[in-house]
Amino acid sequence: MIHKYIQNGKYIVLDVCSGGVHLVDELTYKLLDYAAPPFESECPADILAKMSDYDADEVKECYFELAELHKEGMLFTEDDYKKYAAMAMKAPIKAMCLHVSHDCNLRCKYCFAQTGDFGGSRMLMSPETGKRAMDFLIEQSGDRENLEVDFFGGEPLMAWDTVVETVKYARSIEKQHGKNFRFTITTNGMLLTDDKIDYINKEMSNCVLSLDGRKEVNDNIRPTPSGKGSYDIIVPKYQKLVAGRGTKDYYVRGTFTKYNLDFANDVLHISDLGFEQLSVEPVVTDESRPYALTKEDLPAIFAEYDRLEKIMEEQKEKGERRFNFFHFMIDLNQGPCAIKRLRGCGCGNEYVAVTPDGDIYPCHQFVGIEQWKMGSIFTSELNREIKDYFADIHIYSKEGCSDCWARFYCSGGCNANSFIYEGDVKKPHALSCELQKKRIECAIALAAASGC
Repeated sequence: MIHKYIQNGKYIVLDVCSGGVHLVDELTYKLLDYAAPPFESECPADILAKMSDYDADEVKECYFELAELHKEGMLFTEDDYKKYAAMAMKAPIKAMCLHVSHDCNLRCKYCFAQTGDFGGSRMLMSPETGKRAMDFLIEQSGDRENLEVDFFGGEPLMAWDTVVETVKYARSIEKQHGKNFRFTITTNGMLLTDDKIDYINKEMSNCVLSLDGRKEVNDNIRPTPSGKGSYDIIVPKYQKLVAGRGTKDYYVRGTFTKYNLDFANDVLHISDLGFEQLSVEPVVTDESRPYALTKEDLPAIFAEYDRLEKIMEEQKEKGERRFNFFHFMIDLNQGPCAIKRLRGCGCGNEYVAVTPDGDIYPCHQFVGIEQWKMGSIFTSELNREIKDYFADIHIYSKEGCSDCWARFYCSGGCNANSFIYEGDVKKPHALSCELQKKRIECAIALAAASGC
């Protein structure tokens, strides 16, 4: 299977199953409309007739080059992944989204967590529950050495004592269990202080900083409970935090909506603020919402992705490389392992979310949906039917994925979005699929242009 497209004036051919990317000329690109295995010893007459606008000898030469690429396993490669996909990938839990706060000090209009309470009562996690969550993760991790914990909410800084005590406890017991904890925190920045910044830069391997871009865009969609904007409060704090992070990971994470379909300007604005690692992602919500994205918005969104890819390519050509855009980061040489390609994030299997009162769900977006509750950290019992269900999910079990050219890059998309907006975990969210495919095309083009 191949996928071919034109991006920023380049003719690009992706060999789906090998991951090979070919930058070709117009003749080759057009010939691939007609040439496919099995290749014959001579270029068929009907193909020459269809390619009559081109020199016949050049068409024949190109045909044989395509045949040779196929023979060498670089074009029209067979799918060798499918035979492994049916193997159930039951695995220990290695990652946890720890909801230390089901409360928030912002009232973002698009919040999937219902402004922080996830449809329930506003509450904060106690330090004792945080510690128990670390014990539970160790118990469930098997022989996995490296464990991931993301402090999440709501707004996790509202439960700062729990964050600090949980990290302290995890560090005190990790070596005796042969484990290594890696912590991340996701914050809206409102409660950042110099002490918290220093602590985050010392203890958190990664931090995610929420900002939607330009001041007018951010403050319209991310106001405080009183209706005031958050931009002027958080931007200087983010700048100070990032300035002190050294080589540790971070990224500024934004969301674009129908209100800012010119979101490339928000990406560039965040870059101009001095942030090199960033992402501005499409809102996923009910299409009845006034800020929701719909299929009618796709042409405008695609044009923005094209514009952004062209800008980034021009910057690389000039040696400027001002920022990394999360959705355009792709490794054409290695990329994710086979399991990751087949199964994605591992939610409900290798990854779970824990609420302030200790309930367990497949991931943060399933929290509050009672049918997906997997158990409690206080009983150490997991609903194995749910865990096994997610262990068996892969790109060949999802509707429409098995013959999609993008399947090895998106891994079937977000399970939670599929369930919430399509009613079935195994039915990918249609709009997200279209957006993802466009981003992958841009990412491949950008990587190919820079020779990586």
